[in-house]
Amino acid sequence: MTHPPRAFPWEIKPPVGIDQVTGNRRRRARGRRPRLRNCLRKGCERKYQPRCHNQRYCQDPECLRKVRRWHAARRTAKHRKNADVKTKHAQQEKARRQRIKCASQTIENPQIAPARGHAAQTFFSLPSCDRPGCHEHPAVSHRNQARYCCPACREAVRNVLDRERKWRSRCTLAGRDKRSIEYQGARRRRVLRQGLLSNPLPSRPPPG
Repeated sequence: MTHPPRAFPWEIKPPVGIDQVTGNRRRRARGRRPRLRNCLRKGCERKYQPRCHNQRYCQDPECLRKVRRWHAARRTAKHRKNADVKTKHAQQEKARRQRIKCASQTIENPQIAPARGHAAQTFFSLPSCDRPGCHEHPAVSHRNQARYCCPACREAVRNVLDRERKWRSRCTLAGRDKRSIEYQGARRRRVLRQGLLSNPLPSRPPPG
């Protein structure tokens, strides 16, 4: 038994009309690369292409080593402010001096090894500037305790925190409302600035 010939073979798709769209289909947003940023560490501040939204430093090994060293020194300084740690350190220093005294009595020319690590070079003692890589003391403030040594460090850290805050609130309804208000204000200021540049104010006549 033979079947009648098909109008369109199996290998060829028959012509169809426009695909029927079911449901609300939104256009998929393109992945946008973050813009260039400046490294947050004081002393580096080089431009780099971030790989994620919360990347604060460039990926230079020397820069990352200095950042880790700054955090370690800050944790050590905060740890040494504890009363129990101070008492334990005083006891250790007393025992060390006793050992040196006993060794000097038995040896005619004792040679004491120089201090190493944090004892040889103290990076800073709290309070210190909160910007990574900065070893300066905060500015003197009579009202509140300052956290930064200068306005440049304060603005650098504030810009980073503000950028991360906007990124976290990007997918929320309140965040979209706030960003729309910020964009409207920026657009209004830009229009006013362009209007002032295109129509400069007339100069005042000389007195008299």
